[in-house]
Amino acid sequence: MKRSAKSTKGPALRPVTDTEVRVEYHTIHGYRRAYRIAGSGPALLLIHGIGDNSSTWDDVIPILAQHYTVIAPDLLGHGRSEKPRADYSVPAFANGMRDLLVVLGYPQVTVVGHSLGGGVAMQFCYQFPRFVERLVLVAAGGVTRDVHPALRLVTTPVAHEILTLLRIPGVVPVLRTGARALAAAPHVPGIPSGISPRRMLNDHEDLMRVLGDLADPTASSAFLRTLRAVVDWRGQVVTMMDRAYLTERLPVLLIWGEEDTVIPYHHAQLVHAAIPHSELETFPGCGHFPFHADPERFTRIVIDFIERNEAVVFDPQNWRTLMSEGQRPEEFTGDEETVEAVLEALEDERSAT
Repeated sequence: MKRSAKSTKGPALRPVTDTEVRVEYHTIHGYRRAYRIAGSGPALLLIHGIGDNSSTWDDVIPILAQHYTVIAPDLLGHGRSEKPRADYSVPAFANGMRDLLVVLGYPQVTVVGHSLGGGVAMQFCYQFPRFVERLVLVAAGGVTRDVHPALRLVTTPVAHEILTLLRIPGVVPVLRTGARALAAAPHVPGIPSGISPRRMLNDHEDLMRVLGDLADPTASSAFLRTLRAVVDWRGQVVTMMDRAYLTERLPVLLIWGEEDTVIPYHHAQLVHAAIPHSELETFPGCGHFPFHADPERFTRIVIDFIERNEAVVFDPQNWRTLMSEGQRPEEFTGDEETVEAVLEALEDERSAT
C-alpha cells in the first residue's frame, strides 16, 4: 500500500530538550559500545548506515522520544563504539543489536534501519523474530546488486591507499568544496539527467560528513571490512529478498527518497512487491537521507505507522509453517515488469557468479 503524505498530518510535534538525549556505553563481549538513548515507553531501535553513526538520527530522536524509548546504537566499528579487528558482517551486526537489547532489558522493539542498517534490521528480524514488533526500512541495502559506483570502487585493492589520502591535512575540505560546486553546477546539455553531477551528488553534505570521519585509520579499516562484507566490484552481495516472505505477519513500512543514487528508488518498488502487505512512503526530490531532508514528515510517518499497527507477537508454529512452505511468488504484487524484476533478483541471488 502506497500512502500519501496527507495521511500523516496531525498536531505539531514538540522535540524534547537536547539534555534528555544521552550518550551511554556498555562493554559487551569485551568491546565498548556506544548508543544514544532518550524518552520512555515502547522501545524503538534506530540502526544507522555504513560509515555513519547514531548522530545521524539527531533530528528525529527528540521528536520520537516524546512517544517511545529511542535507542540508537553506534554499530561496532562506527562512531564512538570500539573499532577492533572483528566480524563486520550483517549477521554479526544483528547479533550486536540483540546483545545490546538484552543488556538494556528490552525484549521487544520496533526496528528502524537505514541503508546498511536496513539490511541489519531485516537480518535481525530473521535471526531474532521474538524481539521484533514492527519493521521500518529506510533506503535499505540488500535488495539487488545495484549500488552507487563509488562504493564498488572502494572495494577494490587500491581502496586502502585512496582512503589514506583523507589523512592529509586539507584534503577533506577540498573534496567538500569540490562536491558542493559540482552539486550546484547547472545541467550540462547532452548528459542524461540520471547521471548528472547534480543528481549523483544530491547527498554530498552527508556523504562528505561520512567521508570525513574515515580520516581516522581505525574507522577507515572498520569501514573497509564492513563494506567488503556486503559489496564487491559487481555490487551488493547480500540480499533480503529470499527471506522477505518471513515478514508475512510483521507490520512493514518502507521509506525511500525518489532521487536516491546510493540505493535506487527502484529497490523500494521491488521490496514493496515482494512484501505485499508493506506500506511505501516516497519522499519526492529526496536522496538517500529522507530523515534529514524532512525530519518532521519522517517522524509523523513513523509514529502514525506504529499507532495504526499492533505489535506482532511471535508465533513459533506460524514461523515453522512459513519456512516449510517457502517463498510464494504468486503473491507478489505490482506490474508485470516489477514482479519480473523481483524474480530476477531472487534468481541472481541463487546464481554462483
